[in-house]
Amino acid sequence: MKFIVSSTSLLKHLQQINGVINANTVLPILEDFLFEIEEKKLNIIATDLETVMRVQMEVESKSDGRVCIPAKILIDTLKNIADQPLTFNIDPNFQVEITSDNGKYKVPGENPDNFPKEPSNDNTTGFPMSSGALIKAINKTLFAVSTDDLRPAMTGVFFELTPEYVQFVATDAHRLVRYKRLDTQATKEDSFIVPKKPLNLLRNALPDNDDEIIISYNSNHLFVNHGDIQMICRLIDARFPDYKVVIPADNPYKLVVTKTDFQSALRRVSIFSNKSTNQVALNITGSELQMAAQDIDFNFEGNERMNCQYDGEDLQIAFNAKFLIEMLSAADTPEIRMELSTSTKAGLIKPSEQAAGEDLLMLVMPLMLNN
Repeated sequence: MKFIVSSTSLLKHLQQINGVINANTVLPILEDFLFEIEEKKLNIIATDLETVMRVQMEVESKSDGRVCIPAKILIDTLKNIADQPLTFNIDPNFQVEITSDNGKYKVPGENPDNFPKEPSNDNTTGFPMSSGALIKAINKTLFAVSTDDLRPAMTGVFFELTPEYVQFVATDAHRLVRYKRLDTQATKEDSFIVPKKPLNLLRNALPDNDDEIIISYNSNHLFVNHGDIQMICRLIDARFPDYKVVIPADNPYKLVVTKTDFQSALRRVSIFSNKSTNQVALNITGSELQMAAQDIDFNFEGNERMNCQYDGEDLQIAFNAKFLIEMLSAADTPEIRMELSTSTKAGLIKPSEQAAGEDLLMLVMPLMLNN
């Protein structure tokens, strides 16, 4: 088996799927890329048994064949080779010889028959979506996913499909994000939970544009296809919590603030907060918002005030500043609206205006006020 390929093009394709490979794997073959050549097209596959990613590129080749090549040494080599054609020669014992303009490198390959088979896409249901819309949905929800493995249902993003819209929900029990796309419709009502890692990989591999991608799924797996990139991942087999019951139906107090000013003030004040809670107290009176944080152990204290628009009774409420800062980043408008009720009830954060075809709602649970 022999083929010729551009060094930079190969590196670019490998980097799109390299994130799948774990450093410490149970099976040594999972540290390899599977190279498959069929009719002058090279398919490169990486897997960690839960997620499979595949990219396709064109190469010069006179014959078809397969080989497994160790990922780390291949990527390290390509990173240090200037843009030029490389010739790969693979002998019957899977020894790989790479020839460049002025060098020759040998790597022991492995038998491709030992590489795990990818899941079959039997009985799948699918719907189209733009690549940019999926990336936006991932960006707006992934930060709120839980890292608690004892609650597996919360360690992924909940995809809720209907013939009218597709909705993405993430929660870690302290905050919740619900992002709705009204410009994307599924064929029927359905739902599933996608783990964090494959969503992160998709975010890095897909182009942020209007290219159409096909998302399909069956009872166990999700399949995402975009031209030369394909991803398959195992779905989380758990029941997502009934998030609708925690969203307050009516929070009467409305607070409107400039997003960047609020975020910058929170960053400054939170430096003085207790590092385990990141607690910042908001004291809202009239058109003034005061922020206060303190760490009693070290005698740190920080206070700031800023102008706001507020419609409601005077209120003092505390939140985790780190959560607020992350949630504010998900809103794309210059101003954000907070809907509040009492110091013990969840607050809602929304952009001041929703973008066309989108609906974003974020919820954050308050902390107990330090008296």
